[in-house]
Amino acid sequence: MVKNILLTVYYVLCISLFAGAQENCNSTSQLMVKGRHILNAKDEPVQLRGLSFSWSVWQGKKYYNKNVVDWLKRDFNATLVRLSMAVQPKGGYLDKPNEQKALITEIADYAISKDLYVIIDWHDHHAEQHLEQAKAFFNEMAQRYAGEPSVIYEIWNEPEKQSWLTVKNYATEVIASIREHDPCNLIVVGSPHWDQDVDMVTENPITGFNNIAYSFHFYASDNYHQDELRNRAQKAIDKGLPLFVTEWGVGEADGDGKFDLRKTEEWVSWMEKNKLSWANWNITDKKETTAILKPGASIHGGWLEKHLTPAGRYIRELLRGLN
Repeated sequence: MVKNILLTVYYVLCISLFAGAQENCNSTSQLMVKGRHILNAKDEPVQLRGLSFSWSVWQGKKYYNKNVVDWLKRDFNATLVRLSMAVQPKGGYLDKPNEQKALITEIADYAISKDLYVIIDWHDHHAEQHLEQAKAFFNEMAQRYAGEPSVIYEIWNEPEKQSWLTVKNYATEVIASIREHDPCNLIVVGSPHWDQDVDMVTENPITGFNNIAYSFHFYASDNYHQDELRNRAQKAIDKGLPLFVTEWGVGEADGDGKFDLRKTEEWVSWMEKNKLSWANWNITDKKETTAILKPGASIHGGWLEKHLTPAGRYIRELLRGLN
């Protein structure tokens, strides 16, 4: 009880200290949430589209380099990259925090220099178990990137079966840690059931902080990710919840399976209709449906069509057309 009272006092102090600072969030690149929309400094709806790097361990790690960032901007015409910092696996943040921070910040800094928006993603399914580590990480990122409006903090990739109350309590503490240093940049909060149950968030959204959006994930060809899921997300949007599709794939929920073009195009049309920003999963040469690269594709970009999977060719054409 005492702890909850102290936390409430702390949040109120944070809000009071930085409410005035929010008024200075007027950079031309600044993203601001107003109602259900993410807007630019001219109060115009913004729709970012790009690619998500894979886990920063395993087969995806080798693509975390400047040449790939260059190629994604120049050839794919991406306006956004998502850096999926592995947390729990061997070699991830809990195991090697300094190595992971160095990897993520190097690519984030370079992407910023290339006028790309960057999602720094705490790629974890059990983030409530790592609250203190997450607070420390994002506090450090906020100190580093305060004043860099193209940085977006995604504070919990995909909650699995945790309740919304668990996710909300975690998020509130991490957001307060970020807002100690960065009053402006967009923060994206996860939702239960792998970022699918966004409708339940509308009943009890996070309050007391500005510039908060909620992540929504889907895999376009999965039989369980069709009308029912789309209607659930539409219900949340219609109730005023700002959504950001920080991860979606052309295949099925396990990253593999079928690539159904009709179902994929239906999802893309829905995102376009709702002006939702998105990052496609994922930059790796793993032999699976959602990987954009064929096994052995160069780690330095410069990919030709023969180096791209069907997913890679589709996403490249989509980005070049829409951006």
